Amino acid sequence: MMNDSNTGYSASVNKRSIGRIWEKKAADYLRNNGYEILYFNYRTRYSEIDIIAQDRDALVFVEVKYRRTLSQGDPLEAVDYRKQRRIINAALCFLKDKGYDIDNTSIRFDVIGILGDDIKHIKNAF
Repeated sequence: MMNDSNTGYSASVNKRSIGRIWEKKAADYLRNNGYEILYFNYRTRYSEIDIIAQDRDALVFVEVKYRRTLSQGDPLEAVDYRKQRRIINAALCFLKDKGYDIDNTSIRFDVIGILGDDIKHIKNAF
């Protein structure tokens, strides 16, 4: 694993901690828009769900993507079909593990893209 010479931390640890900072900012944004945050970083064997929140009657699974600049592309474009499938499978595991009635629970998949300090929220993204 490569170390960042300025911090002494590995690049993956640094990337993960930066991700957590932006996930917190996304959660603050959601709270300010009436969401109740239920879980952060729910992990399954399929994937990780960044934020699970309640928005009125819907259980919302939120993927957060951050980019400092557009040099690596728009953060919203990073949630491709393969990533969507993994998130959906993880959400199904969450519903089962937590005892939700899958057939009678209103769910939604949102994506929050953060470019610099600009937050874009796509409700019902997939």
